[in-house]
Amino acid sequence: GERKLFMNGFLYKHPSTILASDLKTLLLNHAVRSSANIVTAAEFPGLNTLGMSMARTDIDPYDVVLPHSHPRASEMMFFPSGSVLATFFDTTGKLFQKRLCEGDVFIFPRGLVHFIMNYGVRLATMFSVLSSHNPSVVGITHAMFAPDSDVVEGWWPE
Repeated sequence: GERKLFMNGFLYKHPSTILASDLKTLLLNHAVRSSANIVTAAEFPGLNTLGMSMARTDIDPYDVVLPHSHPRASEMMFFPSGSVLATFFDTTGKLFQKRLCEGDVFIFPRGLVHFIMNYGVRLATMFSVLSSHNPSVVGITHAMFAPDSDVVEGWWPE
């Protein structure tokens, strides 16, 4: 039989056999309230070898995506709707914070701790491109606070 080739741990599809349907996904079509949906090469094989993944995050009013980082990727977020406060800290502890509205784009550099808060009165939606086919997510809150802490009641990407 034909030998299978794997790249990045995923089945590699030869360019001569790729179809347009391999490059389309419906995985980010629907809002999931106060949740992030990260799509990597594991869920969307068309991303394999391209060095990127995607995410959709929907945040309810006055809710927050808890502090986390992506050790293998920078994240560029586009905000088609809503009003959020995007925050990250650099490696010296310097705070970077910006209010973002519809149409804005914001970048979180690779590996830096960041969080997003919806300060608006309606659902905030953002779409991200991450610079790795497997960006990973490291949650910070559970390492810093007791499980029954009020701080832990927020959420972060899975």
